[in-house]
Amino acid sequence: MTDRETTATPPAAPGDAAPRTALVFPGQGAQKAGMGEAWRDAASWAVVAEISEYTGIDVEELLLKADDETLRRTDLAQIAVFTVEVLAHREAAAAGLLGGVVACAGHSLGEYTALHAAGAVPLADTARLVAARGRAMRACAERSPGTMAAVVRLGPETVETLVARVQEEGGRGEGGRVWIANVNAPGAIVLSGTAEAVDRLAELAVESEGKVIRLAVGGAFHSPLMAAAADELRAALAAVDFAPGHTPVVANVDARPYASGEHWRDLELNQLTSPVRWEESVRTLAGELGCVRFVELGPGRQLTGMIRRIADGALTVPVESAAALAKLTTPEP
Repeated sequence: MTDRETTATPPAAPGDAAPRTALVFPGQGAQKAGMGEAWRDAASWAVVAEISEYTGIDVEELLLKADDETLRRTDLAQIAVFTVEVLAHREAAAAGLLGGVVACAGHSLGEYTALHAAGAVPLADTARLVAARGRAMRACAERSPGTMAAVVRLGPETVETLVARVQEEGGRGEGGRVWIANVNAPGAIVLSGTAEAVDRLAELAVESEGKVIRLAVGGAFHSPLMAAAADELRAALAAVDFAPGHTPVVANVDARPYASGEHWRDLELNQLTSPVRWEESVRTLAGELGCVRFVELGPGRQLTGMIRRIADGALTVPVESAAALAKLTTPEP
């Protein structure tokens, strides 16, 4: 624990002003085998059956019995992570941990949970959208194979230069198809592209004293290779009625807060083929929106680590299990 991470944040007493709080939700990659066990005895566990009914997927099986290999499948991973996030959000709200919420944000898939938590989309519609998104992305990745990779020890300007060089060398062929997919935190950039193009950039990164690490993902997400997935998701988004007004959600594609449902169909379509601007999003939450407390709801602590690198002095509150929540809401003796 550091001075910026809390392990004991009791609910505010009546009349107390809660700190300006952002709710944040991780994306695909946070999943792990057995992650539902952490919430199995929670009062909100019944939501697992609800989401199974809405999507036609046995979500309880995924959360309790699926192995890591099964959970690498894009469509299954996304609905599993989404469900755990909904569980964490419901339990944290019931425990009184979510006072002072002024905005929400989610990383990639997590943006859908953020929209639900913000009151923009009801649970049934959000679950169906997540399922449709996962299916579309998986099908697209099978038609247009690709990969993702993390770049370490290089700044954004250098990475942009290397990406431009690979694109120029490879032209329109497989060797030139690489893009920046995520800007997560200082020194944390992720690429998407064909295997050939990512391998070439890895060679150039070594020359610049950097390193490229392949990620175990099912496709080149957040890049133009996902264009077909956007086409498939469009119909699912058109069938959803977004609330005309809701708690602000900071969008991945431009790091701007939106509090009106009219924008989200276009934003979510663009998100599939555009970089996730997470570092900028956190700066918007901490700066423009004045958030001093960040509650991460879902499996793991991926976003907590990023936020602590971006927003100096931010109070980070990871809620990855019922046990962690109990510690957070039990006053110290």
